[in-house]
Amino acid sequence: MSPIAERLMRYVSIDTQSDPESESFPSTEKQKDLSRLLVAELLQMGVSDAHIDEWGYVYATIPSNSTKRLPVICFCSHVDTAPDCSGSNVRPIFHQNYQGQAIILPDDPTQVITTAEHPYLLEKIGDDIITASGLTLLGADDKAGVSVIMELAKRLMNSPAIVHGDVRILFTPDEEVGRGVEHVDMNKLAADVGYTLDGGELGSFEFETFSADGVEVIIHGVSAHPGTAKGKMVNAIKIASAFVAALPKDEMAPELTEGREGFFHPTDIKGGAETASVKFIIRDFNTAKLAEYELKLESILRDVMQAYPLASYEFKIKEQYRNMREVLDLYPEVTQHALKAIEQCGLIPKTEPVRGGTDGSRLSFMGLPCPNIFTGEMALHSKHEFVSVQDMEKSVEVLVRLLQNWEASV
Repeated sequence: MSPIAERLMRYVSIDTQSDPESESFPSTEKQKDLSRLLVAELLQMGVSDAHIDEWGYVYATIPSNSTKRLPVICFCSHVDTAPDCSGSNVRPIFHQNYQGQAIILPDDPTQVITTAEHPYLLEKIGDDIITASGLTLLGADDKAGVSVIMELAKRLMNSPAIVHGDVRILFTPDEEVGRGVEHVDMNKLAADVGYTLDGGELGSFEFETFSADGVEVIIHGVSAHPGTAKGKMVNAIKIASAFVAALPKDEMAPELTEGREGFFHPTDIKGGAETASVKFIIRDFNTAKLAEYELKLESILRDVMQAYPLASYEFKIKEQYRNMREVLDLYPEVTQHALKAIEQCGLIPKTEPVRGGTDGSRLSFMGLPCPNIFTGEMALHSKHEFVSVQDMEKSVEVLVRLLQNWEASV
């Protein structure tokens, strides 16, 4: 088993699931368990300034060995796993020399990973594949990225012939709940360019993401004792249900859209007879369209509310992140060096827009242009999650080439 495979299997065995309902930061203390291990391993490699701060961020520096004055490059991945699927007691399984067969996960044989459902596996014949055991997600999102960066650190510390500038390492908590860079100290990070390692297929490079808002609709009904409620009660649950039922049936939903199409999507509904709330995520690649979707959503709500004159509502909008391309187009060399590195490693770059966001989306707007590089993680947030060991190894090669391209460009 290769070192990067052993590394990933060690990391995914640590439960780092984040919690969207928590108000603390990080949202779960257990995320720091992996962060502390990463610091210990970096220190053991000789990365002398590696440390974890009060918020659970890991910062570290691999010093320049070049005589040139070079941009400081940051590589970033997140340690948390998604709350969509259990991350407790992950049991990773190593499938050597995969030959295209259905992968039956032993702890729940009803969970079967097939090429029909996951056609990318057809490109991985002969690779070593890592999966979970059927009861949990794997956590390759984004511990594959963490593993790639750690293997890069080890290679740079052991290979002085690889000439590079200062390399900053940043591991973040809570990316999966949308708060990954909320407390990053940009002055401490002091980087000029960033790359997240949080991508999928071999050769994929992502420099365009959704822009995103969140909307919370709060409906205020009128409470009354149900025994004497005639003519008095206005049930907020029923209004919220009517509102959701009035949403478009053939457009504007994630299950109906693809490519560059945007949507609004109800993610949570709760409440009682007096007050109920519905939460939405709003997504599009064109930031200006978010306001259009929000106006349409509120228009639907107003139409529903007309039948309930004694009720009222609040419509709260919160910016979440923006399309990183708006920033990256101002720094073309950030993209060009990465695409060249992918090609130098014998790959054809895949540059599909991301129907989602990464830590890099927000970091780009915080002053750190930050596209996203592949790690091989697939079938994310599910019991079928898998990763190719060879994809991870190739990602390390791309990062080495990328650093060399930056060094040669000055």
